[in-house]
Amino acid sequence: QVQLVESGGGLVQAGGSLRLSCAASVSIFSINVMGWYRQAPGKQRDLVATITSGGSTNYADSVKGRFTISRDSAKNTVYLQMNSLKPEDTAVYYCKTRTWSPALLGYLEAWGQGTLVTVSS
Repeated sequence: QVQLVESGGGLVQAGGSLRLSCAASVSIFSINVMGWYRQAPGKQRDLVATITSGGSTNYADSVKGRFTISRDSAKNTVYLQMNSLKPEDTAVYYCKTRTWSPALLGYLEAWGQGTLVTVSS
């Protein structure tokens, strides 16, 4: 089972930037999709961005043009660069992976513990 450790959250003023990191316990070459999700207080967990093993990316409309997801295979880490932050970006941000399992003929999913991002106005 993949272990994920997020870091980089914190308090930032509106308009500022943060970079989140998610370190995986296995080589990310074996991971099909890595992504970031967020959950604001009292709300459901929503997709922020994903990146495939081939480098294809996908973003929620609310973060397009402001957030960038990337991966460093040498460090087994996925990043989320967040610029022009807004108070509505305040949430716990979670890293998630999906890995195809030939033995199970299905995808295995793993979640990190989350890192809190607070954007003040």
